[in-house]
Amino acid sequence: MARTDSTGSTWRYRWARRQNERRLRLFRSAEGTWRRRDDELRRLRTLAEQCQGSATAGDGLPLELAPGEVVLRVVPAAQLVEMRHNAVLPAPDLTVGAQTGRLRRRLPDGVRVTDAGMAVVTNRRLVLLGGRGRRDWAYGRMTGLNHDPHASVTLIQVLDRRRTSGVLLRPDVAAEFRFVLTLAFADAIEQRQAVIDQLDELIDEHARLRPSRPGIATPGQARLLALIPGGRRTAVVAAALAVMVPVALANSGPSDPTSTETAVAATGAPAATSTSTAARGTGSTAAPRSTDTSTASPKPERRCGAPKNPMGYDFCGGKRVREPAREVCDHFDCVPGFWEGRGYLVQCENGKVSLAGGSPRACGLHGGVRRTVTA
Repeated sequence: MARTDSTGSTWRYRWARRQNERRLRLFRSAEGTWRRRDDELRRLRTLAEQCQGSATAGDGLPLELAPGEVVLRVVPAAQLVEMRHNAVLPAPDLTVGAQTGRLRRRLPDGVRVTDAGMAVVTNRRLVLLGGRGRRDWAYGRMTGLNHDPHASVTLIQVLDRRRTSGVLLRPDVAAEFRFVLTLAFADAIEQRQAVIDQLDELIDEHARLRPSRPGIATPGQARLLALIPGGRRTAVVAAALAVMVPVALANSGPSDPTSTETAVAATGAPAATSTSTAARGTGSTAAPRSTDTSTASPKPERRCGAPKNPMGYDFCGGKRVREPAREVCDHFDCVPGFWEGRGYLVQCENGKVSLAGGSPRACGLHGGVRRTVTA
């Protein structure tokens, strides 16, 4: 027998079951993304402590190490690249922030491959052992460093070389190579502890962003909108039409061109006299007709197409929402992994809302950004 509430209805239980399944699905997606990022941060924290390098790691390589120099990482299948035109690169720093997107094995504009071999990261320099010779980048003479956010290319500028050059790696090893290179540069300026402290801060901040388990929806929370095909959106469209149609009819002129008023207005004064005489002949008194067709109509709530919600969020323009209420996904259709976003609320082209506003990846799988959600 189907379960019913005090009114004898079963749709409330179906609504509660679907709502709980949806909430749990979104929560599991967000928690999975959170765990992957947490595992990666903790792995980098361990690597920052344990990656001390070894002089014996360079055995068998055509590379002579200086006294006190150790090898931190050897990366095979590296290519030497050079820029065709000089450009000023940002100064090297110790930032170990999150990777912004998936790296691809492609060359940026103005960059060409000139050699191939293997890259060796030591605590003093980066070396590329290529088929045409050796290329060194000493950390002490490094003036610029740029990790391309879209391609697995790292470009370096040093004092003793006019042309900017660097390395092109496989995308699957580029991220860790960049981290080890940051550690090596930190060792050169005796600031490895600063990298470890930065990772500790990132881990603590990420822990505060852990998704919380959603509350359980009960049948008593079901609204009558759940019975309408299309739900809240259909109700919003119907309400808008109910307001706009009477207003449009009131503002439009009479549709019958043969009506008495139209005929009188078209024939001018003589016709009006004839009509008045006929009225006196029959003993009737013609009451003046009001020409005021303005009607008072209810003013729609200011939402500009946004679903009704107790937070007051709309699409009308105003303040961006960077810290939405926890119940936002109860009223808006959120994208999977919604709470992973690090920006402001936006609506995607397919109607879903994302918390990644301001990022070039916002709504990337949902048709792009349509408009901003404001409060």
